Amino acid sequence: MNLVTGAMGSLLPKLFQLLQDEYKLQKGVRAEVESLSREIESMQVALCKVAQVRHDQLNPQVWLWARDVREASYDMEDVLDTFLVRVDGGIEQGDADKGKFFERFREKMGKLFSLTKKFKARHGIARAIGDMKKQVEEMANRRDRVDHHVINPDATSSIDPRLSTLYTKTSELVGIDEARDALIRMLCQGYDTSDQKMKIVSVVGPGGLGKTTLTKTVYEKLTLDMEIRYNAFVPVGRNADLKKVFRDILIDLDQKTYMPQISNLATLDERQIINELRAFLENKRYFIVIDDIWEVSLWNIIRNTLDDNNLGSKVIITTRCNDVAKKVCCSYKMEPLGPKSSKILFHTRIFESEDRCPEQLSELSEKILKKCGGVPLAIITTASLLAHTPQDKSEWQEIYNAIGSGLSSSDDIHKMRKILSLSYYDLPSNVKTCLLYLSIYPEDYEITRDRLLWRWIAEGFIQPRKDGDDLFELGEGYFNELINRSLVQPVWHIDSDGLKYGCRVHDMILDLICSLAREENFVTILEKSVSQVRSIAIFSPSIQSMESISCFDVLRVLDLEGCRLERSEDRCKLDVGSLIHLRYLGLTGTKLSELPQGIEKLQFLQVLKPASGCELSQAIFRLTQLMCLDGGRFHPRPGNLLGNLASLHVLKSLIVEDEDSADALKQLGHLTKLRELHIDTISYRAIIDRPLFWEVLINSLGNLRKLRSLHIVCLWRGLKPIECERWVPSSHLHTLDLFLSEYSLPTLPKWINPISLPLLSVLQLQVVRNVRAEDIQILGTLPTLCRLFLKVDYNKNLAWCPLQRFVVSSDAFPCARWCRFINIVTVPSMFPQGAMPRVENITFCLRVSDFFISSGFDIDDLAMAHLPSLRNIHYDLYYRGVKGQGQQAVKVQEALRRAADVHPNNPSIKFDMRGSTS
Repeated sequence: MNLVTGAMGSLLPKLFQLLQDEYKLQKGVRAEVESLSREIESMQVALCKVAQVRHDQLNPQVWLWARDVREASYDMEDVLDTFLVRVDGGIEQGDADKGKFFERFREKMGKLFSLTKKFKARHGIARAIGDMKKQVEEMANRRDRVDHHVINPDATSSIDPRLSTLYTKTSELVGIDEARDALIRMLCQGYDTSDQKMKIVSVVGPGGLGKTTLTKTVYEKLTLDMEIRYNAFVPVGRNADLKKVFRDILIDLDQKTYMPQISNLATLDERQIINELRAFLENKRYFIVIDDIWEVSLWNIIRNTLDDNNLGSKVIITTRCNDVAKKVCCSYKMEPLGPKSSKILFHTRIFESEDRCPEQLSELSEKILKKCGGVPLAIITTASLLAHTPQDKSEWQEIYNAIGSGLSSSDDIHKMRKILSLSYYDLPSNVKTCLLYLSIYPEDYEITRDRLLWRWIAEGFIQPRKDGDDLFELGEGYFNELINRSLVQPVWHIDSDGLKYGCRVHDMILDLICSLAREENFVTILEKSVSQVRSIAIFSPSIQSMESISCFDVLRVLDLEGCRLERSEDRCKLDVGSLIHLRYLGLTGTKLSELPQGIEKLQFLQVLKPASGCELSQAIFRLTQLMCLDGGRFHPRPGNLLGNLASLHVLKSLIVEDEDSADALKQLGHLTKLRELHIDTISYRAIIDRPLFWEVLINSLGNLRKLRSLHIVCLWRGLKPIECERWVPSSHLHTLDLFLSEYSLPTLPKWINPISLPLLSVLQLQVVRNVRAEDIQILGTLPTLCRLFLKVDYNKNLAWCPLQRFVVSSDAFPCARWCRFINIVTVPSMFPQGAMPRVENITFCLRVSDFFISSGFDIDDLAMAHLPSLRNIHYDLYYRGVKGQGQQAVKVQEALRRAADVHPNNPSIKFDMRGSTS
């Protein structure tokens, strides 16, 4: 399914479903269904041709035809879904329900095909199929009349100018040092003098020049160098909510105090929250960055709120509006990249090196760079487009001709939008739809990847290309395509559920896709008719009422995640029984302690995300098409039919608390499609210690050959070691997270090796009783390991462990970017050239005493300079509470800081001093 073809792709499987014997269609009706299927297949081919043409070059008649086909396809799908779900759900059990169903069925069909009021129930689907066929034939005739004129003969070669661009981290490595140092000088001018008035600097320039990247770099450096305790980096954006801006500033300044009070802060009016912020800032030195301010009036209010207490506070604002920048005395104007930096960025993006450009493309690449005018966004976007283009001079020339007249004039933004349109239209049609779907998200919103992918699936955007295709894996490919083409920016963040991977859409990209979505009627404003709305997402922390949801009778997606239904009457009113088309129901954060009423009627439901404290009832076992159960508290009991949920890909979380869970663990082995599994054990020792319990679990895990992510939490102290050596994990495993008590894992399991786990990317183990140097060497051989968290027993590995020297191999940890070694004194001791080439963040432990013994080691032994990508170092520095070790610890800190200062990347450094009396 894509934007142009509408629901055509999902219509065909539903028509084939009607041909199954269980629906008992008459012979003539079956022939009609087969004929209709052939017509729709033919129409799909024609629509795919339309999808390849840019909107500004499309014949208006063709555009109108494609729009009408798309809208009709949605209505046809609604009719078929209504029939299928009512038949499968047992509509004939009650006359009242039957009458209500056919009344709605006639209404829908009457709107689409003008069916008579004498429409009989037993002939309903037959008449519907006949009218669908007539409708499709009429559209096919229209298609034949315009098929040879898809391209508008009056269209010009210029690119549709509706958007600009995404600025990625790529440019951080090119041409940013000079701008960073200049901004720091402006911000710190007068520091260490008696005049400690608050310093405010604005950074101004068009979107795409890297204002946010620059200020983020300065912010991260100064917060460490100046040791300012109170810091905040807050994005604003267009149509800013003033209360949210101040609330975000407070939370960034003091998360420990204000994060637990987030609900209370939401109830304050503007005056109250301003007073709260002013009171907090009184007599405090702070550093605040306010990113992307659009209006002078907004800045005036923020400026009057910030307390200038003559303590040397710093403020940076970024804006694309000169009028806002003029309100700040000190302003830094963003400038384009110079020719050398532009060339490095451009060639590295395409050829992975600045000196690998083929000779036949050298002159043309210089001409393309000249058109880009030093704008990082334009360079990255064009390079991403060319990276997916054959290195053929004629094809490059064609792209060069399409770019237009360059980006050096005053309408730089206009030219950048043209370039971005090229990248958009170069996308496969199904990926275009997925990109346009991002238009529903607010500016600067961090979109969690898995949540987005499940919504794409529920919307029908991802269709299998052949039997056996994994829809989630197809969605991952679409997501990666958007990342690779620089159309969305990848982000990582950590929440209460752990590490999350997602993306953020640059505001100029968001402008573009919002414009396209409105033109195609892809996104509907709710003040219009709601009868055809298929997706609702609410991003506000509160909503007025739940009563009106039932009017969205063809709704596919209802995402209330983050909406706090504080009032008990709102929670009671949530009845989803009438939303029979629903595929996605997101309730995370709603505080619903029970599942909504009528959920057992949602026979099409694929994704269910209950609130974290919600108790899951027997109703879920009727949802046989459920693919993702993410959230809530699932306590298995005797008689639970977990095996009914054979379509499950994600199960979070299975609560194992007593011996009644054994039957559920056996049924777990029947869920052979599972790709992600979370198990929480809150059981008593008498139950967990039984060998049968672990034997059943391990046997079931052995059946889950598609498992990609496994999380097990078991913190009951005094448990016997887990007999996990018998388990042969899935070779598809990407994430393994075992959070266990100290004695559960005696050593590193032998199956953690590159042969058994060739795709392992994230490994988190805590707590392992004993880890040897050779175990670290084995971890270093995992070919795709990106993130490692290893926590071991303190007494066994740190307190009394003698100092041991070892060096990881020169090719160890080839993909690792984030490594934490907790309570391991010997790891890592040395980094030879070539080891950990991509590591950016590293945490490890050192004992102060090891630097002051005859056989000890010094700072040079660490060889930190051999880590070319290093950005952040976190030391757990252990010392015993004996005389003199406190002073020794200070000396070690100073030496480690000097080592970080001479590193080419000048990485940030953080210490946790851990004293001990042992």
